Amino acid sequence: MDAEAFESLVVQELDLLPDDMVEGLDNVVFVVEDRPDDGSLDLLGLYDGWALTERDRYGVGELPDRILIYREPHLAVCDDEDELRDEVHTTLVHEIAHFYGIDDERLHELGWA
Repeated sequence: MDAEAFESLVVQELDLLPDDMVEGLDNVVFVVEDRPDDGSLDLLGLYDGWALTERDRYGVGELPDRILIYREPHLAVCDDEDELRDEVHTTLVHEIAHFYGIDDERLHELGWA
């Protein structure tokens, strides 16, 4: 799947998330990239910023936090478009949870990691 089609798929999955999950996002942008900076295929997404629980250190005029979704790692682990949609959905929920201060251990307990 090319970059444009993948980005469209990410937007579609983002639109399917519950309103109460995305309405609370403040100063966050979603970015689609081919791979993480290290070039690996091990990471599907990344939250880059200050969790809501740490925003007391957050200043006025801060650059937006970023939720990065990596195309090539997703394509490497998914066999078809249905599986890809499910994995992108899970990755979006996982990274948004980090914005809200939910760590990986808790996400594993909830089945989102």
